[in-house]
Formats: sequence, structure tokens, C-alpha cells
Amino acid sequence: MILFRLKALIIKEILTLVRDPRNRIVLIVPPLAQLLVFSFASTLEVKNNSLAIWNQDNGAHAAELIQRFQQMGAFAEVQFVHDRKAFDQSIDRQHALVAVRIPSDFSAQLRRNDSPAIQVIGDGRRSNSGQIALAYLNEVVRDFNATLNPERPLPGTVTRHWFNPNLHYMWFIVPSLVAILTTVMAMVITALSVARERELGTFDQLMVSPLTPAYILAGKAIPAFLITMLEASAIIAIGVFLIGVPFTGSITLLYLTMAAYILALVGVGLFISSLCATQQQAILGVFGFVLPAVLLSGYASPVDNMPAWLATTTEINPLRHFLVIAKGLFLKDMTPAMVWSHTWPLLLIAFSTLSAANWIFRRKFG
Repeated sequence: MILFRLKALIIKEILTLVRDPRNRIVLIVPPLAQLLVFSFASTLEVKNNSLAIWNQDNGAHAAELIQRFQQMGAFAEVQFVHDRKAFDQSIDRQHALVAVRIPSDFSAQLRRNDSPAIQVIGDGRRSNSGQIALAYLNEVVRDFNATLNPERPLPGTVTRHWFNPNLHYMWFIVPSLVAILTTVMAMVITALSVARERELGTFDQLMVSPLTPAYILAGKAIPAFLITMLEASAIIAIGVFLIGVPFTGSITLLYLTMAAYILALVGVGLFISSLCATQQQAILGVFGFVLPAVLLSGYASPVDNMPAWLATTTEINPLRHFLVIAKGLFLKDMTPAMVWSHTWPLLLIAFSTLSAANWIFRRKFG
């Protein structure tokens, strides 16, 4: 009898979510739109920037080097300046991402087999793009030097990139978005579940039903789990079949770990929802969790670069663990042992958050 009532509560919760046109829009449109927009907007490539060149040398070698710079795909525009003031202002006023000055004796030094230096200035206000652009310029200069000295090429390195040979930024972004958008959807659905009932005045009807608080909590958690799994499956399918990101790992491992991850998120969401009296408070609670979770997940900056005490704190962040799993299964076919090393923390977090949500729920409504 209890299981029949629990089933009825789960069906009622699912129908509440899918029958309301506004809920359907919230469940379908934002995650898919965000996946498509962020996949193309969150690019790590350097494109459509400007390069400023101050050429003080009229020699053939300087002209050849400038021609190589102009052929680079990283810069949509090459600006030529003719004095120090214009050279400085190209960076000061953000007219160019990188500025290059070729000295007047550049070609003469090369003819004497000397090693002339060119001045390259990057815009530190756009440090990430500037560093990538400087790496492109250095590569062009190395190729130029090798052309001038074919018999005595300069020492260099041969670079290969494992798991993403051509450095397609989509291959990095999309697996990360699978984890992040799943986080947002799971948190929104669960955080609003109890708060919505209390705001609409229907929560008291649940409390006078034969169901215990634990069963009511389960009736809120299971629909959120199922809907989030469905949403995540749609995001994965779009990433693989529409955007073209390769999936090299085990789909079974992905879904098993994703189930543990969503359970952890459902526990956090129900914990927030139990504390909130209105849906507005629940949304603020979700925002207060999601933003630090993303910042401390390793998506924006590596966890290894964080202070030791902060890096240790990220161990309780479920997004950090699932981000490693998602990228690992998509791109490098992580072994079950490597996946398990990040799965058991998710299971521990899920147990802790669901237990905390149950304790709060019993204390306030039991």
C-alpha cells in the first residue's frame, strides 16, 4: 500500500512538472539553448583579433616575416603603425591584442648571421588570449628561423597533444557542459519541488496523507532524478551526434557515474528546498550553490593552481569529480579503476546530502 501511494506521488510530481507549459519550456529550452550557445561562445581559440606591426626595417627579411604574420589565421586584421606613440596606443586603447616592433637593423643582422630580437607586446588585460596569440607568433618566428638556416635548424621540440590532437575546443567544452548543465537542471528541479508545494498551499495535504516524511522526500527525489537523467541524455546525444564530439569510453560507466552524481545533486537540492519557504528563496539557494561549484570544479581554472586549503575543499564538490569523469570518458576512455576513484566520492556525497535533506525534512515537517 505504501509503495502504491509512493508511485502515485511520483506520477503526480512528474505530471506537475510536464503539464505546465512554463515548466516544459524551462525543462527543455534553456538547457538545449545553453548547450548550443555555450559550445560556440566559450571558445578557447584566438580569432578576429588585430595585430599591430611597427616595421622600422626596409629589408627583404623583415618583409618576409611580416608576410608570414599576415597569413596567420589568428588575426583578422593587421595594422601598420609608424611611430612610438601609435605603437603604444595600439595596446593602450585595445586596438590590437599584440603589437610587434621590428628594429631597423633586423635584416642586416640576419645577413651577418647574428640573432636579432623583435619586440612583442601583448595586452595583459586579456591575458589568456594574449598568451595564446604570443605562442602563435613564436611558432611563426621559429619557422622563419628554420627557413633561414635549413642546414643548421634551431633546436626545437616536437609537440603532440594526446586525446585532442587538433586542439578542438569543442572537445573540451561540450563534456564540461554536460556536467554543468546537468547540475543546473537537477538543482532547479529539486530545489523548487518542496518550496513550490509550500508556496501554493498544497504541502499541508501531503503532510496529512498516510505517507511518512521519508516517502514524501523520495516522491520528490525520484521524479527529479528521472527527468534530469533524460535531460542529460539529450545533451549527450546532441554533443555526440550534432556537434560531433567523440565519445571513446563506456556508455555504461557514464550512466552509472551520472546516476551517482545526480543523486548527490538531488540531495543538495532537496536540502535547499526544505529550508526555503518560497520558490524565490529556493532559486537564490541554487545560485548560491551552483556558482561556487562551477568556480571550484576545475572548469575555469585548474584545481592544482588553487591554494592547498582550497584545493582540499573542492573534494566535497560533486561537480569537480563528475567533470573529470565526463571529460575522461568522452576523450580518453578512462578505465573502470580511474572512474571508480572519482565515483566513490560522489556516492559518499550523495549519501551525506540525502541524509541531511531527510534529517531537515523530518525535523521541520515530521
